[in-house]
Amino acid sequence: MQSNTILIKTNKLQYFCPMETKHQLKVSRLLMRDLGEIIQQEMQAISGGALVTVTKVNVVPDLSLARVYLSVFGKPQKSEIVAKFNTRAREIRGLLGHRVRHQLRIVPELRFFEDDSLDYIDNIENLLKED
Repeated sequence: MQSNTILIKTNKLQYFCPMETKHQLKVSRLLMRDLGEIIQQEMQAISGGALVTVTKVNVVPDLSLARVYLSVFGKPQKSEIVAKFNTRAREIRGLLGHRVRHQLRIVPELRFFEDDSLDYIDNIENLLKED
């Protein structure tokens, strides 16, 4: 049987690092696919012409909360667009519930965050080009 935690010992301190289970990974992939379709097809008014993609979805172990990371292209007000998605999270959760009603018993609460990993990569590439 596979354990879903890792024990780390450092300087007489011990703590557990939870790893995602297979079920969490499957639910994350399902939510990522369906949320991407919902955002592209039904939530274009929120994005205001920007290209919004779902880059990552993390689900807590009891599947009650999903952290959705969005990447925004084409608009400088990325945090404002993510805030708009957070204000309409209940509506998006309802649309998601209609899509996954046969796969999930409970649709997790959604929280949206800005994914700035691409900006970080661009910054590193620019720093490397300067050398």
